[in-house]
Amino acid sequence: MNIKYLLPLCIAAMLMACSDDESSPTKAQDPAAVGSSSSVDALLPPGLSSSGTAPVDGNSSNSDAAQNGAISNSGMAPVNGLSSSSPAPTGEVLDENGKLIALDPSKEYTFYGSELTGKEQFLYGRFEARMKMASIPGTVSSMFLNYDNSYKKGDEPWNEIDIEVLGKSQTQWQSNIITREADPSIPGTTNSETIHDFGFDATQNFHLYTIVWTPEYVSWEIDSVEVRRDTLGMAHGTHADADQVKFLTKPQSLRFNLWASQTPAWTGKFTGIGLPIEQQIDYVRAYTYDTTSKAFTLAWQDDFEGTSLNSDRWSRGNWTMELVEYRVQNVKVSDGMARIILDYEAN
Repeated sequence: MNIKYLLPLCIAAMLMACSDDESSPTKAQDPAAVGSSSSVDALLPPGLSSSGTAPVDGNSSNSDAAQNGAISNSGMAPVNGLSSSSPAPTGEVLDENGKLIALDPSKEYTFYGSELTGKEQFLYGRFEARMKMASIPGTVSSMFLNYDNSYKKGDEPWNEIDIEVLGKSQTQWQSNIITREADPSIPGTTNSETIHDFGFDATQNFHLYTIVWTPEYVSWEIDSVEVRRDTLGMAHGTHADADQVKFLTKPQSLRFNLWASQTPAWTGKFTGIGLPIEQQIDYVRAYTYDTTSKAFTLAWQDDFEGTSLNSDRWSRGNWTMELVEYRVQNVKVSDGMARIILDYEAN
């Protein structure tokens, strides 16, 4: 064949081959295609998106997850710590310290916390605990006094005094008194939430936390420095329990707990990223109060020696608390301290 006819035919054949090849690798390298969110999302497992966020239906107060502590991959996706260029995780992803970076999106999880509950009932006193607190978004790490029947509502009043480190910040804490009249027609509580700056990261070192409760005042101390004092006659609200100091008349037990909240506006949004964490208690001191002499007397000190709790003094929580299940094994005693643990397990 004459070469002047052969050359045009060869060129035409090459052009036809290129135009017919829909799976050409050059198309996959198109920066516009690779950079689009739909292309990136196609590389990620269900529940993940290239925006690094996922729906959190499990955080709704009326969701099954909020009621039973179980979080599914449709309600809480493992996104923190991963970028759109990260390979899709096929299981749990931990950092070099064993902290959770991502959950396995193919599994459902239950999150576990616990409460260390004092058995002794106090009417007034001074309560001290040297602690290292715990904090990731969505959590509450606390020390508080509580009238044991408060939760029954109805004809029972609510009496509670709190120290809480909220997951939104490790350098701040919340003091609060919670009261409610013993009146079934009044469903709400009276609160006096106040946020304070520590001036340090409460999760890094041990500090002394103190609640003082008398008929005349309630005060809160950090490292023996008084930070807040509410006195008799101060009003918070309009109900009969507005004078909260006056309304605190029920005996209360001393408690510590670590849990996850279903209220992101209060604590930050809980995803489980950063677990496990633990609140550590070096020692606890409880003082009684003499209303006549107005003197405090040390009743006992617990240094948490050995490997078990004093069963005459403490019990451990085993109920649901918003996004977590309390379980007794999540309170441990070792190395001279009590450890309240927040962790998780695949169902």
